[in-house]
Amino acid sequence: MAKIIAIANQKGGVGKTTTAVNLAAAVGHKGKRVLLVDSDPQGNSTSGYGINKREIKNSSYDVIVGSCKAADAVIPTKFKNVSVMPSGMDLAGAEIELAELENRESRLKNALALAAGDYDYIFIDCPPSLGLITLNCLCAAQTVLIPIQCEFYALEGLSQLVNTIRTVKRMYNPYIEIEGILLTMYDSRLNLTQQVVDEVKKCFPKKVYGSFIPRNVRLSEAPSYGEPVMYYDKSSKGAKAYAKLADEFLKDNR
Repeated sequence: MAKIIAIANQKGGVGKTTTAVNLAAAVGHKGKRVLLVDSDPQGNSTSGYGINKREIKNSSYDVIVGSCKAADAVIPTKFKNVSVMPSGMDLAGAEIELAELENRESRLKNALALAAGDYDYIFIDCPPSLGLITLNCLCAAQTVLIPIQCEFYALEGLSQLVNTIRTVKRMYNPYIEIEGILLTMYDSRLNLTQQVVDEVKKCFPKKVYGSFIPRNVRLSEAPSYGEPVMYYDKSSKGAKAYAKLADEFLKDNR
């Protein structure tokens, strides 16, 4: 059965989707069967794998509202061992529809349970908000991987997200834990970067990944070509950082 990991941060621009796309690719490249679920209405993980959103028949929206099974929304990709459950614009209206459905917080969990046997890992790219879709993601997941940018305000956002995870654990999903905290847009030349790293490690001494994701032009360019960075430019700093993160992630999940 697959381990399900939500990649979440209610703050936008922290490298959440970049991490979802590139960690999924790196773990798949290392021989694990991976499903990437795009639950963000912006659909950036979907386009990051070169999937044309206009040609999608079924999406994560259809799965969440119950109009199709998870397997019917999955698209195999040309990248080793990675399949994607895409997102479409319909998902933006799902918050309103979910409010009136039964078991509204566990729709995604129930759908993914039927597909979990086909994969080793399921990564969920969550929306940059704390609404009903994100609640579905957190209820479906066993763990949460939290990317945070190396800046002062990231610490405030992290505190808020941790409180949300505690609430979900108490009310809906008693098994959820923090998988790890990933520091992104890392620049060793800046004093602030090291201050943020030290503060996060002080608060979460055993949860911060040793791998940092640097600011990297290739990481920014790769989505416009519809490729994870390791396929776009495997020699880039970004590709090497996510390969190292994948090693660390798999070591933790042996």
